[in-house]
Amino acid sequence: MQIPIKWRERFAGALIERQVIGESGAEVFRIRCDDGKGLFLKSEPTGLPSQLPGEAERLRWMKRLDLPGPTVLDAATEDNRHWLLMTAVPGLDLANANHLSSSQIVGILAMALHVLHGVPIAACPFEHHLEERIAAARDRVNAGLVDEADFDNERQGQTAAEVLADLLSTLPETCDLVVTHGDACLPNFIVDGNHFTGFIDCGRLGVSDRYQDLALTARSITCNLGQAWVEPFFRAYGVEPDHRRIAFYCLLDEFF
Repeated sequence: MQIPIKWRERFAGALIERQVIGESGAEVFRIRCDDGKGLFLKSEPTGLPSQLPGEAERLRWMKRLDLPGPTVLDAATEDNRHWLLMTAVPGLDLANANHLSSSQIVGILAMALHVLHGVPIAACPFEHHLEERIAAARDRVNAGLVDEADFDNERQGQTAAEVLADLLSTLPETCDLVVTHGDACLPNFIVDGNHFTGFIDCGRLGVSDRYQDLALTARSITCNLGQAWVEPFFRAYGVEPDHRRIAFYCLLDEFF
């Protein structure tokens, strides 16, 4: 893939590697510069519902609040693609932090989410109201954009329309609004040694129900560490798990 013209000379001698971990809809590349610095470059087609312009706004907002994450260096739109150039957050993502124990990992997850969820919602200009997300899910079903082959195991064989009907029949009765990451799975938390260094893939950050994050974190813990570590995570975070809301927000995530 050709990177934008304005960066080609700058990175002419750099090693550019496509990244495969994570489920972002964007193409992600790691740039290893001659001076040893590591950068990341993300790209998405302009014709699809794109998160990159919004992610750049969110990362700049995070920087103003001293929330740890990548620093936006530059952005471009060229050849019908959005591009976002960022610094690398030092360390490894929690899905690959094999030097940490499971207990350490769930503790870091709980601490990091406490920090983010503690930001006053009035300070956050980004919102993900449930009504809007359900409407977006319905639009994606109608447009044939939902990947039914990627459904979680318990929903394999179902159609997107059937899963949408299940979603609408299980709407939660309560909502606890906080500033959420929006895709709070292990690959999106970075640690250097045993210190949390930042959030990545922040294109869905915004005010939403606390369980938007807690549900996806619980699912990610189950996949990466095992079901036995979900309860210790909730204990470290300091709330009793609401299993209905966990199930609902995992179901909602099937559409995105």
